[in-house]
Amino acid sequence: MAIRFALSRKLITGLYAFTALNDFVPVVPVVALLFTDAGLDPVEVSSLFAVLAFAALALEVPSGAWADVTSRRRLLALGALLRALCFALWVLLPSYPAFVVGAVLWGACHALTSGTLEALVYDHLRAGGAEAHYPRLMGRARVAALVANVAATALAVPLLAAGSYALVQVVSGAVCLVTAAVALALPEVPVDRHPGRGRFAGYLAMLASGVAEVRRDTAVRRAALLAAVLPAMLVLDEYLPLLARSTGVATAAVPLVVILAVVGKAAGGWLAGRLALLRPAVLALALGVAAVLLAVGAVSGHPLGVVPVAVGLGVVQLSIVLAQARLQDVISGTARATVTSVAGLGTDAVAVAFYVFYAVGSGWFGVTALFAGFALVPLLVAGVMPRWLPAPGRNAAAPG
Repeated sequence: MAIRFALSRKLITGLYAFTALNDFVPVVPVVALLFTDAGLDPVEVSSLFAVLAFAALALEVPSGAWADVTSRRRLLALGALLRALCFALWVLLPSYPAFVVGAVLWGACHALTSGTLEALVYDHLRAGGAEAHYPRLMGRARVAALVANVAATALAVPLLAAGSYALVQVVSGAVCLVTAAVALALPEVPVDRHPGRGRFAGYLAMLASGVAEVRRDTAVRRAALLAAVLPAMLVLDEYLPLLARSTGVATAAVPLVVILAVVGKAAGGWLAGRLALLRPAVLALALGVAAVLLAVGAVSGHPLGVVPVAVGLGVVQLSIVLAQARLQDVISGTARATVTSVAGLGTDAVAVAFYVFYAVGSGWFGVTALFAGFALVPLLVAGVMPRWLPAPGRNAAAPG
C-alpha cells in the first residue's frame, strides 16, 4: 500500500538513493586488504578500525543532539563530504598516520549519519500519520544499500585490476560527493527545534532531554541497548574478506565471495516489513540459530562456508531493522535523533570491544577462530531479547 501524504514520493526516492549511494563505496569491501597490503600488521589494522569507532563514539551523541536542533539533511551532506576527504587523503598519503586521520574523518561521517537519517524519516512519516510504514521503508532502504554494496563490491574487482587501490579510492570519493548532493535534496519536516532559546541553549536542552529519556524510561533504555549491540555485529563485514582469503580464495576474487554475505543481509532487510509483527521470542529463537550458523560457517575452512555465514547475517540484519523500528516506536520526546544516537554510541562502544578482541586474539588465534568467537554475541542477545525487545504495537503493524 502506498504512503499517501505530502512529499512521500520525494522521501522514498531520496531515502533509497541516499542509502544506496552511501553504501556504493568500492573501497569498503577491500579496506582491510588495503591496510594489510600497505604493510600494516593485524594489530595496526584493528587499531585503525578502533580509531574509526572511537571517533564515531566520541561524536555520536553530540551530533545526535545537533541533528535535533538544526537541518538534518545538511548534517547528512557534511558527513558524506568528510568521507570523501578521507579517501582523498589516503590516495595522496598512503601511510599509517594518514590512515589514522582518515579513520577519524570516516568516524565523524558515521556519527553525523547515525541517528540523523532515522529521525528525519520517522518524523516525516509521523507528520503524515504513517509511522506504521517505518520498518518496511527502512528495511527496503537497507536492501537498496546492500544491493549497492554488491555492485560496489563487484566493481572493486576491475578497479583493483585496472588501477590498484588508488583507483578504488578515487571512485569511492566521487560517489561520496554525489551522496552529499542527494542528502541536500531530501525532504525535511520544518520544526522549530529550539523554541524560546538560542541555538546553543536549545542544543544543550535537547541533549539533556534525549539522555534523560534513555535514563528514566526502562522500555526505551532496553530497546536502545538491543538497537546498540545488534548493529555492532556487522563489524564482521570488516573481517569477512580475510576469512574468505584464509580459505584459499585469490585476493582479486575475494569481493565475489563477499557478495554472498551481502545477499543474505539484503534478504533480511527485505523481509523486515513483512515480519514487522514478529514476536520477541520468535525473533530471539531465529537469532540463536543465526549465531550457530555464523560459527559453523567460520570454522568450515571452505569457501562455501560463507553460505551459512550469509544466512546468519541475514537474520542479524532482520533483527537490526526490527529492533531499531521498535526503539523509534517507544521514543516519546522530541529528542529523537539524540536518543537514537545514544543507541549508536552503544554500537560504537561494542564495535571497539570487538576490534580489541580481534587485535588481542590475533596473537593466539587465526581469523577463523576469532570470527567464530564473535558468534557468542548474538547468542547472548537472543537470551535477553524476549524480555527486552518491545512487542509490536500499532506502529509496527505495517503492510508487507
